[in-house]
Amino acid sequence: MLVIMRHGASDEQIQTVISFIKKKGFDTHVSHGELHTVIGAVGGKVIDPRDIELLDGVKEVIKITSSYKLASRIFQPQDTVIEVNGVKFGGEYCGVIAGPCTIESLEQMEETAKQLSQKGVKILRGGAFKPRTSPYAFQGLGEEGLKIIRDVADKYGMAVTSEVMEISQIPMFMKYVDILQVGARNMQNFNLLRELGYINKPVIIKRGLSATFEELLMAAEYVMSGGNRQIILCERGIRTFEKTTRNTLDLCAIPVIKKLSHLPIIIDPSHGTGLRDKVAPMSRAAVAAGCDGLIIEVHYDPDTALCDGAQSLYPDQFGELYSDLKKIAPIVGKKIDNEQTVEV
Repeated sequence: MLVIMRHGASDEQIQTVISFIKKKGFDTHVSHGELHTVIGAVGGKVIDPRDIELLDGVKEVIKITSSYKLASRIFQPQDTVIEVNGVKFGGEYCGVIAGPCTIESLEQMEETAKQLSQKGVKILRGGAFKPRTSPYAFQGLGEEGLKIIRDVADKYGMAVTSEVMEISQIPMFMKYVDILQVGARNMQNFNLLRELGYINKPVIIKRGLSATFEELLMAAEYVMSGGNRQIILCERGIRTFEKTTRNTLDLCAIPVIKKLSHLPIIIDPSHGTGLRDKVAPMSRAAVAAGCDGLIIEVHYDPDTALCDGAQSLYPDQFGELYSDLKKIAPIVGKKIDNEQTVEV
């Protein structure tokens, strides 16, 4: 349930309500809005809402019927905006993340990061641990890969995002990575999600191959229940009967999620289509639909890539797309990377 405090409720009144709720066995989560403070009460025993409504400073008590509470738009009406290295995701902002699928070598990351930096990109992506369907495919460089991407990103003033695979890797990732990613195959790895709730860094959660929107929001709820509110949701395509593209990119996720949740939602058109010539049109469509960001695969020489070269853009292609996105965003009231100027 949600306890809505009156406008101007004192800190003492808020703390009294929190103490009362905790004594009833509930976990509390506080959201300070522009007009009202909202106290989320999760768990606990059955309680008569009138017992809370009679407390000083309480405006009303609302029962939440959805299975996700903290991720709900009811709990927090205003959009969550997450900022990393000057790039914002959520609200009126649309951030861009770019880089290769996999960290292959220092030379590969150096050249790709150099060209992306020249185009204005401030967040670099790259996988150090790769969950591959085949056990014989390239699995990534591990911690050495994280060291490479961190060193290269620091050189060009960029932040880093990479996919964490299991709980034991979290301390390692905290040393090198600014945004931790949970991949589609791990979206319902609830032990991992719970542990990510205890860190103080943003987490990108990608929608599972066959996951519903509710299941995606429940994955976010696992992280948020641990105290970490810095969640970015990611639509990366779902598995359908269609075989022409790698996945079916579900852009309906943008308006649906934005109605249900205050969390930012970004789009991965690279995995969503699996084909280089489809990435740009789907990126433009995503921004037109009001997404809060894009994560795009770019490789300085995708024809030689060890992983997903067919869905990776050349830097010049990305530059042209980036310019297009900056023209589309204002039409839907968005700013791409805070309206940075970009040389193409």
